[in-house]
Amino acid sequence: MTLYSKIIGTGSYLPEKRVTNNELAAQLAAKGIETSDEWIVSRSGISARHYAEPEQASSDLGVLAARQALDAAGLQPDDIDLIIVASSTPDFFGSFPSTACIVQKKLGMTNNCAAVDVQAVCSGFVYAMASADSFIKSGLHKNVLVIGAEVFSRILNFEDRTTCVLFGDGAGAIVMTASEEPGILSCKLHADGRHSDILSIPGNVAGGAVAGSAYLYMDGQAVFKLAVSVLEKVAYEALEAADMTADKIDWLIPHQANIRIMNGTARKLGMSPEKMVVTVDQHGNTSAASIPLALDAAVRDGRVKKGDIVLMEGVGGGFTWGAVLARM
Repeated sequence: MTLYSKIIGTGSYLPEKRVTNNELAAQLAAKGIETSDEWIVSRSGISARHYAEPEQASSDLGVLAARQALDAAGLQPDDIDLIIVASSTPDFFGSFPSTACIVQKKLGMTNNCAAVDVQAVCSGFVYAMASADSFIKSGLHKNVLVIGAEVFSRILNFEDRTTCVLFGDGAGAIVMTASEEPGILSCKLHADGRHSDILSIPGNVAGGAVAGSAYLYMDGQAVFKLAVSVLEKVAYEALEAADMTADKIDWLIPHQANIRIMNGTARKLGMSPEKMVVTVDQHGNTSAASIPLALDAAVRDGRVKKGDIVLMEGVGGGFTWGAVLARM
């Protein structure tokens, strides 16, 4: 029997603290930094973002999203035999123990299932889905919990208005399981390390202290130009791998980073804006959490239905990008 993987449950969580553009502008004005709701919306489409409380880690957000996904899938935590967490803001400095292991602990799991983190920044959730698909198809794992969780507010320089207004915190999760019928139709992943300097945290640890900067750095123009180009190409690669054309896509769920990039991708695919799921206005760029946040929102409000063809794609630091085409 040929094994496939499919998505059987989705979940999401946004921290309670919601900060509108006007509220953020007022906070920045107190530091002598000028911005406005109009400036932010016109450049990104973002109206608000959510920030985690100081005691909340990525694992805490991820667990809340995971519980929703497990409930939707009709499974208990110990039914999961692999956890994959995509995050650029792990619980621990140095990235170990993995956030996936901390999620396992906080879910109260006792089955000793495998747990691992994936780091591909804003493409992380796509990389994690593709990894889960491969593990399931190989027969090594049956039920995989895939989480994207971020607390990007911890790495933002609130004296740099070009970046601090764009990002927020949140988590999204899905449960993928083995199936006799195709759910994940194709996966395509790429990276080009020659562009590693355009989106990064250019610091490291030396002698117990940070050498360099611990704040996010982004060359916005370079990222925008590269993102529009690679997202179009990888979308068509995923469609070709599934022997499918763009007109068969019911929903486009791109990484929720910038509405201009998202609209540009939809145009290049010949898709109506009404066929694109947009949540970036409500939570900003949540990196690896953005795709599952948007997917869960569309599933829960009834837009994405069973049998729909969904194209999910992301692009992020590294430089990384990828796409997953799925039948829900």
